[in-house]
Amino acid sequence: MEEQKQDRGSFGSNFGFLMAAIGSAVGLGNIWGFPYKMGKCGGFAFLIVYLCLAVFVGLCVMVGEMSLGRKTGQGVVGAYHKLAAKFTWVGWAGIITGFCILCFYLVLGGMVTRYACGYLLAMFGVDTFGDPATFFGRFLVNGGGMVLWFFIFTLINVLIVSGGIQGGIEKFNKIAMPALFFILVAVLIYVACQPGAGDGYKFMFAANFSVFSDPEVGFLKVLKTAAGQMFFSLSLGMGCMITYGSYLEKKEDIQKNSVIVVCCDTMMAILAGCVVLPACAAFGLDYGGGPGLLFSTMQIVFSKMGGFIGNLMGFLFYFLVFLAALSSSISILEVCTAYSVDKNMAAGKGGKDGGRKKATILFAIGIFVFGLLVALDGLGSGVAGGAAIKTPAELFGIGVKGWNDCWLDFYDMISEGILMPLGAMVMSLLIGWKWGTNMVLEECEADGKKAWGRGFFNACFKFITPIGMVVVLYGQLTGFFG
Repeated sequence: MEEQKQDRGSFGSNFGFLMAAIGSAVGLGNIWGFPYKMGKCGGFAFLIVYLCLAVFVGLCVMVGEMSLGRKTGQGVVGAYHKLAAKFTWVGWAGIITGFCILCFYLVLGGMVTRYACGYLLAMFGVDTFGDPATFFGRFLVNGGGMVLWFFIFTLINVLIVSGGIQGGIEKFNKIAMPALFFILVAVLIYVACQPGAGDGYKFMFAANFSVFSDPEVGFLKVLKTAAGQMFFSLSLGMGCMITYGSYLEKKEDIQKNSVIVVCCDTMMAILAGCVVLPACAAFGLDYGGGPGLLFSTMQIVFSKMGGFIGNLMGFLFYFLVFLAALSSSISILEVCTAYSVDKNMAAGKGGKDGGRKKATILFAIGIFVFGLLVALDGLGSGVAGGAAIKTPAELFGIGVKGWNDCWLDFYDMISEGILMPLGAMVMSLLIGWKWGTNMVLEECEADGKKAWGRGFFNACFKFITPIGMVVVLYGQLTGFFG
């Protein structure tokens, strides 16, 4: 019997790759994280720091990650093992990062799904929310509801990722990303017409750096918050772009694609800010509402809009957040799945697709088990607040810190707080000082076009990115443990 040929998969077109890469970058970090972090960190000052980081760190790291993935044709673990076996741990750090992020990301995705479905029903006169001012708090401690929607969103991820690169991930993103953009613009136009919305735009775009001298915030906190947001938003430091790069054909332009992804991701984040912050201004709500800004604050906004229009805007807003969350979560789950697929194919196991479906399901089960901690602690409410399980601080019997007040923050500390900036720092040092910048730029020239910005990338990989990551890592550690 003839041996079955294995097919690792690849993107069917550069447009499909771009939609998938942009989809990976555009997620809850843009629609949820960017507005509330901007609101807490001074608006315009945060925006300027974020843009500088995106240019001098984000673009550099993205070019590096895509190049490593395409050069090796492997996921994050295989890529580092192939290039420098003793640094395979950096690849494993990417897997652990993705796993930890999905433990809370899929829970949040389930919450967004619940809100989108709730507003869809509300358009037809079915109220599933009750009092909008108290629904968020009630939902958080509803263990059964949290677990149910967590399971539903996890299942949707499994169905897409198990369908493969072209048949699942690329097909979804080619529809979802254009839809997300047009829905976001539609909601933005409506919000812009609300009286008082102009104050929100002024907060975002009028030059004001007073937050740097604020003793409770300061420059270092703005820097580390913007850096964490940038890595999370651009899907850097967790193996997503290495994995997607491994499916990219040699004829595609890595540098151009990286610029497009960074620009589109940044544009989406700013557009999301132009929806959320002006909406808060129009209805007299706090810009710095924290993580609850996406749920409790925006629900109050749509409630104040009233009637069918409020429910329609609520559905459109949460549906676009659902698309953004899903496009990112499938890319992170693909990082985990690709590791098993590469391992199986190297051993000649797993059938034609390297056991993709089995690997996706097994990783999803593991993520679901560990994610139950996030779904059941009420995002910090704990047993005393009516949730089903204790927070890490209560469980470990220690004082409340920035990393242990809820299980979401615990997983976030491991991933966004430590492993993502650490992985980016090590990768930039390896490219800048061990492998040489030419290795990356030569891979960029595999499409036959001359690489641009050699001096820029050389300076970034050798000095700017590593030093920046040391400062960010220090800020993260002191923020969590200081």
